[in-house]
Order: sequence, then structure tokens, then C-alpha cells
Amino acid sequence: MSTRLIGVSVLALATFATACHKKVAAAHPPAPPAQTASTSAANRPTISLFAADPNAIDRGSATTLRWSVRNATDVSITPAVGAVNENGSREISPSDDTTYTLTARGPGGSADASTTVTLRVQASNMPNAETRARIQDLLNRIQDAYFDFDKHTLRPDAEAALQADAKTLADILRQYPEYKLTVEGNCDERGSEEFNLALGDARAKSAREYLVTLGVPAEQLLTVSYGKDHPACTDHDEACWQKNRRAHVTQEQIAQAR
Repeated sequence: MSTRLIGVSVLALATFATACHKKVAAAHPPAPPAQTASTSAANRPTISLFAADPNAIDRGSATTLRWSVRNATDVSITPAVGAVNENGSREISPSDDTTYTLTARGPGGSADASTTVTLRVQASNMPNAETRARIQDLLNRIQDAYFDFDKHTLRPDAEAALQADAKTLADILRQYPEYKLTVEGNCDERGSEEFNLALGDARAKSAREYLVTLGVPAEQLLTVSYGKDHPACTDHDEACWQKNRRAHVTQEQIAQAR
């Protein structure tokens, strides 16, 4: 075989080897599981209820903390209570106004919620019967804030109602700096007792927080949830249910012992 023929053969083999080498694709690492984030979010602890019933008590009296949690491996309440089960209740008797915080932890993350227990002022520091009657007359003119089904966010009409109420409420509480009013959260008859207590609590807190931004003294506004237990209307239709999905301001919880 001639030298020229040998050279051509070697060049052809080299070209073939190079072409084969170029056809080999580089290996890529496997893509991460697509469901990791959503799975983690689905397993995040959920607090469906954390409230004190009632949340205003006389000094030396007791109230009950109630809570319901899902997807948690570790649940605790501070101050003073400590580790608890996912669902339960605990009687407490704070010696001063106290905010309790529930923290739930699990593989999917953590969640927390708070509720405040307030001590009522003694009857000797309260306005007399005539003054309470005048205050109640003013409260009778206060508009309720209404909510959509299963919601606790304030609608534009609810904000407008609270804006109209804020000056009257602020004037009452500034005249009587030791007096306190209660924002009640209410629901319609649909849903479980547990769900509606949690929803009523959220509605009362939404209304209270908005009133505070409008100048109503925060330390004189309490909240309580009645769930579906204090209906303003007892018919079984949407018109009636809308009347019951409300936040309502009253002095009842302060003027009377429960």
C-alpha cells in the first residue's frame, strides 16, 4: 500500500472518530421533583382557632383559651402555658392584661396566632347608670360592619360604616379613659361551631384594627367572637345571613359580668 493511501485511510478514521465523539450528549442531572414546594405548603401548620372565651374578665376570675391546629408536631402557648396538644382548651387566670401567643411547628414550616385577655375595671371606676344609658344611646346609632360569606376582610361598605362610627367611639372613650367597649364578631348559621368561632374572632379583630387606625384608643377596644350563637336574624335565607355576618360594637361585656 502506498504512503499516500495509508495517509488518506488514517485521516478518514480520525474524522470518523471525531464525528462519533461529537454525537455523545453530555449527561444532565435529574430535574428536582416538581411537587416539592406545593407539598411543603400543603403540610404547613394551620391554626383554625385560637381565642379566649371570654376575653374580658374581672380581676381574680378565669377565662378559657381554646385552640385547634392541624399539621403540627410541636404546639406551644406563651406566656405560662407551655406545650399543648393540637386541639384543646385551658383555663387561665391572668393577673393583668395579657396577650397569649400560640406557635405551631411542623415539617412544612410554622404558624402563630395571638389573643388578648383584658381585665375589666372595677365597678367603682365605671360610669354610673345614667351615663351608661347615654353611652348606649350613642352606640345604638353605630353602624355594623358587614362581611362576605366565609370572609373577614373589610369590604368598602364596611370601611365606610366604621369611618362613620370612629369619631363617636373615640369621643366616648376619651371622655371615659377607664371605660372599654367590645367589638363582637358574628357569623351566619352555616358551618361548624369551631369554624364560626374562628371566623367571628377574625372579623372582630379586622374591625377593631381598622377603628384603631381611625383614632379609637386601642387599649379600650376589646374583641369577642360569638360565632353563630348571637344571630341578629333567624330566617334561613341570604338576606338574613348577610345581617348576621357582622362586627358589632357594644358595651354589654363591660357593663355586665358574664
